[in-house]
Amino acid sequence: MTGTTNDAGVPRARGGTPRTPPGGQAEAAGIRPGRTLAVVAVVQFMVSLDISVVNVGLPQIATGLGFDAVGLTWVIHAYALTFGGLLLLGGKAADRYGRKRMLLLGLGLFGLASLAGGLAQAPGQLVAARTVQGIGAAALAPAALSLLTATFPSGRERVRAFGVWSATNAAGGAFGVVIGGVLTQYASWRWVMLVNVPMALGAMALAWRGVRAAPPAARGSRPDVLGAVLATAGMTLLVFGVVRTDRHGWTSAATLGTLAAAVVLLAAFVAVERTTARDPLIRLGLFANRSVSGANAFNLLVGMAMTPSFYFASLYLQEILGHGPAMTGVMFLPFTFGLIAGSVLAVKLGYRVPPRTLLVAGGLLGTAGFAWFGMISADGSFAADILGPSIVASVGFGLCLGPVVSVATAGVAPHETGTASGLLNSSRQIGASLGLAALGTAAQHRTGHPVTLRSLNSGYALGLTLGAALLLAAVTVALTALRRTPTPTPTAPTPEQAPA
Repeated sequence: MTGTTNDAGVPRARGGTPRTPPGGQAEAAGIRPGRTLAVVAVVQFMVSLDISVVNVGLPQIATGLGFDAVGLTWVIHAYALTFGGLLLLGGKAADRYGRKRMLLLGLGLFGLASLAGGLAQAPGQLVAARTVQGIGAAALAPAALSLLTATFPSGRERVRAFGVWSATNAAGGAFGVVIGGVLTQYASWRWVMLVNVPMALGAMALAWRGVRAAPPAARGSRPDVLGAVLATAGMTLLVFGVVRTDRHGWTSAATLGTLAAAVVLLAAFVAVERTTARDPLIRLGLFANRSVSGANAFNLLVGMAMTPSFYFASLYLQEILGHGPAMTGVMFLPFTFGLIAGSVLAVKLGYRVPPRTLLVAGGLLGTAGFAWFGMISADGSFAADILGPSIVASVGFGLCLGPVVSVATAGVAPHETGTASGLLNSSRQIGASLGLAALGTAAQHRTGHPVTLRSLNSGYALGLTLGAALLLAAVTVALTALRRTPTPTPTAPTPEQAPA
């Protein structure tokens, strides 16, 4: 007799030792790795797609629902602030209440919010839908990545799984701009929201049948919901105060009152994190690590520059050069492919070059690209004004993505690596919203009244030039605040280390 099976049906070799089935240890435990990987891939593609698919449709969204130039930015703010502000809470909730449960909850919220956004009849309705989308994304993204790391704990299967995750992440961003342009031009801007509905339903069906409901990973104190609410509300008021300076001056009672309220809420967040009896979102002592604080400052500044660049470039191509949404989407592809090329180059150089050096080099390339962007002309063209700076800036950004994660987790205790990386993702999202608020407001002031093609171009050019200044500030942070971390030995990234 060559072998038997146990009560669970797992093959048993001679001598009674359980034999691992072809699917590995995960499948032996009742987990289906292929289905879990499929769920995570769909989720990551959907989240990445949503970040880029909306940008190309912004002019048509403004026309269809009656957004003004400043109000339109809240289509992005609402998502970025809630996603970034609640991401750490989402990760802790997944550990406490179960990854599958939070994944299904997040997918349900994301799908319903996408449906509501696609059916919106007023600006406030779309902004509210984008807010709920951000909440859903903050719940599902960390849950999905936690499932991936638990299902593929080590070995070649882990490397392959995260290769699939990285590919779907890049594919979502790359195809998002194209899909958004095609849907906007040949169907309706509403489909940039509705396209998420079938993906969310498909992922829910896969997760329901293919992901095992394992016991929660942590059963400690309850997550710090109050801290998450205070942080998100404080950042929202801060952005709101900056955005409203187009109507109320910086020294007006309305602006000063809003900014003061934001400071009070953020100070309350710090106080809660120091004294809460619940599981805090982040241990404040983590910021004493120069690598953590410096990398997050660098990431915040990069986020402040990068997101407005998509916003201004999309409006420039459509409003100034007169291209349709579909062609605009295609014109974004060189930026996406440059980003991928820079990321691959960073991996190859990572064997020999310290992460800080790559951050400085990438930041300088990004600065040069954005300074070039700032020379756009109302009489320009894609080839002359967009293509060159897109390639330069995107390769620079790609060089930074991996190394900033390496620096942000250097010297961090193993049990806090996930928190440090989650904080890094939050800083990118919050930086995106702050940058769009500040640079968008500056561009609006430069445009002035009456609005002409040349005044619009002048506003967009100023926003892109200010982006170059932010990237130069990021380089300064890398040079002065970051330690000289040793050259790492590249390995497969953990899900907590994967940049958003």
